[in-house]
Amino acid sequence: MAFGIARHELNEWKRKVAQGQIAYLTHYWYEPRFPGIKTVTKVGCSDLPLLRNWCVQNGLDPNYIHHRAEFPHYDLIGSKQKEILVQEQLWEHIRRFGL
Repeated sequence: MAFGIARHELNEWKRKVAQGQIAYLTHYWYEPRFPGIKTVTKVGCSDLPLLRNWCVQNGLDPNYIHHRAEFPHYDLIGSKQKEILVQEQLWEHIRRFGL
């Protein structure tokens, strides 16, 4: 379940993903399997070879890509989430979600 984002932010992420761009969407998140983790960044791209390559370039296993029909994505959590948000200079994501 996603919390802390507006409909237009989700729609913009979906638009970029559908166009084959790498897109980032950070939101509050609760998953009991990951105690202490309160946010997730979904890195989406409908161009699967591009998304796989993005994973490899960032030291992530592309086998963990979520193959959702129109919106394939990789879930970033924990220290790797912040590392990549800093690398991509997504300062608003970091500030807004207290990362």
